[in-house]
Amino acid sequence: MTIEEAQNVVDKWINSIGVRYYSELTNTAILMEEVGEVARIMARKYGDQSFKESDKEIDLADEMADVLFVLICLANQTGINLTEALEKNLNKKTQRDAERHKNNEKLK
Repeated sequence: MTIEEAQNVVDKWINSIGVRYYSELTNTAILMEEVGEVARIMARKYGDQSFKESDKEIDLADEMADVLFVLICLANQTGINLTEALEKNLNKKTQRDAERHKNNEKLK
């Protein structure tokens, strides 16, 4: 699925199953909540924290998909084409960081 297709699929889902988009402010708060859930798993799986018994069945891929879903909702609501935005962002990073990472002693 392309990013454009994902934006269309989410829009169709919201307008049929979800009834309507939550407000942009509500979706921003939900996005922060979902990112927090990913951070919680990362801290336990790859960091120093241990899992609680209730956390052991949590699916990192599903939580990342939740983040992506809400981010796509916000893009749709604000008229952002995520394909174009990502391409522009990658071009910016490529120009800005063309030599920076190669010369970073910490990355060698």
